[in-house]
Amino acid sequence: MQQRRKSVFASAPFAMKQAALGAGVAARKNGAPLSLAAVVFALFVFATFLYNEDIKSITDFQFSAGAIRAKAPDLHLLQEAEAAAHAAVNTLAKRGEEVIVRVLQAPPSAASDASAGALPLQSGSANATGATAAAAKANAASAAVDVVQEKERDVTLPTVTGGGGADEARRRADEEAAEKASAAEAAAATAALRAVVSVPETCDLYRGNWVYDEVNAPVYKEGECEFLTEQVTCMRNGRRDDSYQKWRWQPTDCDLPRFDARLLLERLRNKRLMFVGDSLNRNQWESMVCLVQSVIPKGKKTLTKFVNGGSSNVFYAHEYNATVEFYWAPFLVESNSDNPKVHSVPDRVIQWHAIAKHARNWVGVDYLVFNTYIWWLNTLDMKVLKGSFDQGSTEYVEVDRPVAYKEVLKTWAKWVDRNIDPNKTIVFFMGMSPNHITPEAWGNQGGIKCAMETLPITNRSTSLDVGTDWRLYAGAQEVLPTLRRVPVHFVDITALSELRKDAHTSVHTLRQGKLLTPEQQADPKTYADCIHWCLPGLPDTWNQFLYARIASSPWPAAAKQ
Repeated sequence: MQQRRKSVFASAPFAMKQAALGAGVAARKNGAPLSLAAVVFALFVFATFLYNEDIKSITDFQFSAGAIRAKAPDLHLLQEAEAAAHAAVNTLAKRGEEVIVRVLQAPPSAASDASAGALPLQSGSANATGATAAAAKANAASAAVDVVQEKERDVTLPTVTGGGGADEARRRADEEAAEKASAAEAAAATAALRAVVSVPETCDLYRGNWVYDEVNAPVYKEGECEFLTEQVTCMRNGRRDDSYQKWRWQPTDCDLPRFDARLLLERLRNKRLMFVGDSLNRNQWESMVCLVQSVIPKGKKTLTKFVNGGSSNVFYAHEYNATVEFYWAPFLVESNSDNPKVHSVPDRVIQWHAIAKHARNWVGVDYLVFNTYIWWLNTLDMKVLKGSFDQGSTEYVEVDRPVAYKEVLKTWAKWVDRNIDPNKTIVFFMGMSPNHITPEAWGNQGGIKCAMETLPITNRSTSLDVGTDWRLYAGAQEVLPTLRRVPVHFVDITALSELRKDAHTSVHTLRQGKLLTPEQQADPKTYADCIHWCLPGLPDTWNQFLYARIASSPWPAAAKQ
């Protein structure tokens, strides 16, 4: 390799240059005239400087002792760096990782020349020949550095295969396997929750029998649902038999899917389920809250009552961002009984074409469950307001109950068809929840309402008439199919619920917000509630019908991804 010519100042040791300059300065300070030899030497150095092709090497050179120290680090610093490098390599090797280091490999001749060129001059009066030899050696050292730089290469150190390295490798392998298994399990669980429940379209879920089942009923226990109100906690309120909780509805031609709270909550993720109607729908709402809350950890579920102006109760499942709500509207349209806290008025008046004030609270809900029935049974005729409540009207006309009921349903159906998006919202309409106040209807002569009843009606040799107004049932069956845009699913609970004379709250409930006293409980003719239902109990079955419909519908394409 042809060597480039270097300047003396670029290649000679710094100490030699410092000595030469120091001698000249010393001579000037002593006042001694410069000798001819000194002048000749200075001219020689200047000419050599001009001759040098690599001018940049002089401009970059720092004439200070600090520069020398920078190029030649202290030995203890090099030792510390070497120790740190060894520690890092050993750590990586113990982990079983491949270690790659970069090695600068210099030829022995170049290294020896570089060492020779690094020897300093001891005298400032060295002759030109010595300086030239030093410059040549310095050039050789520079060339040796070039050779070293050209021979950089990567070396892969062997990994440690035994001891701590093997244990670390096994640990990491076990962690990776556990992570993969956990991910697979989570994916399988999500897929299971995204399953579609099978319910044959040809099967009539509402035709069947009540079967006593101590294994699968009830779905939850009274004491395990903190959200139940005293109105429906019959066992806590003194009822001694719990057999009413253990009857399961069995359809004749198929099976009613068993309620799966996690699957339903997955369906409700980021959605709203709202029950709209009277106290029977509130009864069913409490049941649904108990059914879903059983799988939600404590602290991740809340229930807030009398929100939205007092008309709504809202159960919120935090992790699912899902709500199960109840909205008080006993006639669906506006009435003088719309106050959710104070609504026991003697003369019930409706404004049968006014629904917007209530309906604005239903917009955007994903699952709507409507009912209206029990509040219609107070009188044979309904009082229909002439004018509006907002204008202070008080005049009304009396209309036959079935006519008024059908007119109200027409108002409701028109609103649903115009304002509900069938691609977003599923609409249900609940059948009529029956009363049991005539024990003669099921053969209990001398009985008092539903008091002391412990078994469902099972042997029916004749048609059953417990006082249900089937004219209202017929009105609903007539109006619901008239909706053009939005399908409404009729949940036909009436006939199967008529069999459950044993499931009412009876005397194990509240009256005017207070538990019945022992004296009141002893007077079932006056105080027995044969309208509402104990929980757990019959409304759980109603919600199983809702569950079957919701869980059997196909998942939207976006939800499957």
